[in-house]
Amino acid sequence: MVAMAALQSSFTALSLSSKSFLGQRLSPCPSSPLLKRWERIKCKPNSLPIVHKMHVKLGDTVKVIAGRDKGKIGEITKITKHNSTVVVKEINLKTKHVKSKEEGESGQIIKIEAPIHSSNVMLYSKEQNVASRVGHKILEDGKRVRFLVKTGEIIDSVEKWKKDIKEREKKTEAITVAS
Repeated sequence: MVAMAALQSSFTALSLSSKSFLGQRLSPCPSSPLLKRWERIKCKPNSLPIVHKMHVKLGDTVKVIAGRDKGKIGEITKITKHNSTVVVKEINLKTKHVKSKEEGESGQIIKIEAPIHSSNVMLYSKEQNVASRVGHKILEDGKRVRFLVKTGEIIDSVEKWKKDIKEREKKTEAITVAS
């Protein structure tokens, strides 16, 4: 009986509010539009999500170095920084069953590109056909650029960026003409 009374008094001494769990304050973490409502991301003490630095950028050509699609080469189409994943074009294809949205319409089975962790891809040089780690250096004009360690090829030059844009435009024009 005495133990029960002591236990009740200890519970009343705790200050429980709607934003606390047994006296410990819960830090609200902002929800990201890339996450589902029930997913949690790790947060800093100031409640900001942790954003990881990655060695690859959007539009880079990479080679998959681990997993089921090891050895395949593709271009990065999407990056998610909070969990360090990338989506590579035509790699890591998964089957998705889609229900019909309207009555009379049939369901579909489609292939989608699933994300791969950024540590499982390595930058790839199309000219020399070699995968390499990335390094950083500062040019004479003060620009900080990325380069391939094995070949010394600079990745982030303005000329290369413009050339890649022209190549993409030619591909889209060819696709529209063929359709």
